[in-house]
Amino acid sequence: MKNAFASGERAPLKTYNLIVCGGGVAGCAAAVTAAKRGMSVLLLEKSNILGGLATLGQVNYFVPMCNGRGKQILFGLAEKWLRDSAKYGYDTIPDEWKNGEPAAGTETRYHQRYSPYIFALQLTEEILSAGVDLLYDCMACEPVMEGNLCRGVMAYGKEGACYYACDMLIDVTGDCDLLRRGGVPCVPGENYFSYFGKLITLDRCREAVEKGDIRRIYGEFSGGNINLFGHHQPQDVPRWSGLSSREVTDYLVRNQMLMLEKLKATADERKSRDLAMLPLMPQFRTTCRIRGDETLSVRDVYRHAENAVCAVNDFEHRDGLYEVPLGALCRRDHPNMLTAGRSASGEGYAWDILRVIPPAIITGQCAAEAACLAIESKCGAAEVDLSVLRSRIEQDNIMVRFPDEYIPKDRVVPSEHEGNEPF
Repeated sequence: MKNAFASGERAPLKTYNLIVCGGGVAGCAAAVTAAKRGMSVLLLEKSNILGGLATLGQVNYFVPMCNGRGKQILFGLAEKWLRDSAKYGYDTIPDEWKNGEPAAGTETRYHQRYSPYIFALQLTEEILSAGVDLLYDCMACEPVMEGNLCRGVMAYGKEGACYYACDMLIDVTGDCDLLRRGGVPCVPGENYFSYFGKLITLDRCREAVEKGDIRRIYGEFSGGNINLFGHHQPQDVPRWSGLSSREVTDYLVRNQMLMLEKLKATADERKSRDLAMLPLMPQFRTTCRIRGDETLSVRDVYRHAENAVCAVNDFEHRDGLYEVPLGALCRRDHPNMLTAGRSASGEGYAWDILRVIPPAIITGQCAAEAACLAIESKCGAAEVDLSVLRSRIEQDNIMVRFPDEYIPKDRVVPSEHEGNEPF
């Protein structure tokens, strides 16, 4: 695959070591990590705030980052940003975890619900402090390909079409937009009838005042009210991949009109309630992932991966531990293109494990470290020296391998698992 940009008919506006497409938490983590390694980094974000689903999407929740027995698994920027999110806005960090990992074991899990917009501002501060070039309101549209190598990105902003060249690309759009268009094999997903906003009521305001907790003013208000595993999905409602404008529009219109009908039905309460927040992006969780050199499955629970770059925990079930291989973030046949978070290579429930906020942050860091090492070593991301890569990842305070003593003696290892349901 070759186009006019790659053949030199148009010079790039600027050349970067790394271009990160998508300013969700995975993209922010990748950009910050690479910039701190001394790389020139461009972060392209189509909206006007950072954070993706974690802010725009109102999924403002650091899911549990421990094994359910008092042992923390996820550290790195996931730990830093969880703590940062509690500095200037409300927090829900359990008392047992207020001062770090508890000395005694506990079944209380380490999680945090935060103010999405305050956290978005903090992410901007992180990006600027790291020296990343940030472009808001700028959509990364096409990878500039020369064979299976990405030479840059064609983006559209207020000034029109712009071409930025790069040594490495990390696509964390969440939908594999650049990877798909660059010929990287990908797997579409499906999404359920789930759409949540925030409703404020006078009763909740009174409760917030009584409790001295501003978070209590917000109540959940839904269009479709289907959980993450699709239980009770209406038979007459489709499941959406989210990979076309028509699908996205259908999903949004159905949900928004259902919200409006609920508001109409309670019009007599209109002076005592208000719809305070709508998600500013589709709340799709699994739209598309790469078909990586390796794919994480629930059958990998408690297994040490040969090419592991980080350990993650199951956020729904106690004890579940996984090691994410480098091959889940890249492919050898597209040597300078990587991904992380919800477009990393996972199947079934393991895809859910990869896509939530803390693992998205951690895998974003790992993808960036692999990209940086590949640039320095003049090789593909899949070809880097794994021992050097792991050393750098550990320097980022990330657990690469979980300790064997964390594996429960009565562990349950499913032999097969299909679909997004807990085992």
